Amino acid sequence: MKKLSSLVIGLLVVLGLARMCLYTVNEREYALVFALGELRTVVDEPGIHAKLPPPLQNVIYLDKRLLTLDASGADLVQTSEKKNLMIDTFVKWRIGNPRLYWVSFQGAERAASDRLAALLRDVLNIAVNKRTVNQITSAEREKAMSEISELLQERVKDLGIDIVDVRMKRVDFTPEISESVYRRMEAERKRVASEERSKGNAQAERIRANADRQSEVILAEAYRDAQKIKGEGDGEAARIYAEAFSADPEFARFYRSLEAYRASFRQKSDVMVIDPSADFFSYLKKEAPEAGR
Repeated sequence: MKKLSSLVIGLLVVLGLARMCLYTVNEREYALVFALGELRTVVDEPGIHAKLPPPLQNVIYLDKRLLTLDASGADLVQTSEKKNLMIDTFVKWRIGNPRLYWVSFQGAERAASDRLAALLRDVLNIAVNKRTVNQITSAEREKAMSEISELLQERVKDLGIDIVDVRMKRVDFTPEISESVYRRMEAERKRVASEERSKGNAQAERIRANADRQSEVILAEAYRDAQKIKGEGDGEAARIYAEAFSADPEFARFYRSLEAYRASFRQKSDVMVIDPSADFFSYLKKEAPEAGR
């Protein structure tokens, strides 16, 4: 019984020493090993590690994961046009150098976030002050965020912090200038719309003018071809008439006289003042030949 009690006590002592001398590090954290209050070792390899029992050595853990600084409110920043913007940002960061981070903030994440927020406001002013509203909101938005990230990294490199990304969540005008900006935007849109309508009207006029020109050309060519065909037909008819009339000149004179009579006496009310003995009535005065002669 005594041996069993001694074995149990010995086992408990061993377990107690093991608990004081062994510690575990997972993949999401750094382990800082202190000896009598002085930082001796930084462990970032996951697994089980050994140390001296307290108070000779103790371990403090720091978060190794990606952290987010998301300000509760927007910062008031002035552009190169002296326009005030409300810019809401967030920063993705992590502990890059645990030793420097501990020296700078004693491991306090809140202190690190406050310092990072102050530095962010500083670099945000630098990047925005030299740009216009249009550049910040659209033309150079990505470039501005990259510049802010680089400037911020330059300022925190001695604090043991690595900046992963900086983003502008929201960019708004202050209430006092929002109305004037909206009016200017509306005027600009109206100007663009008017310009587009003018271009459309000019294009329509060109299309109509071209269509009218083509129509006139087509009609002129058709009239030319019609007159040519008509002239050829009149010429052919004249040739046929000439051949027919040359075969019997007397018949030709008779036929032409009948045409003249038909044209002259078309209406009952037509009146002609002419000498009855004129050649015009020669065929009306001739007697019909007697039968059998």
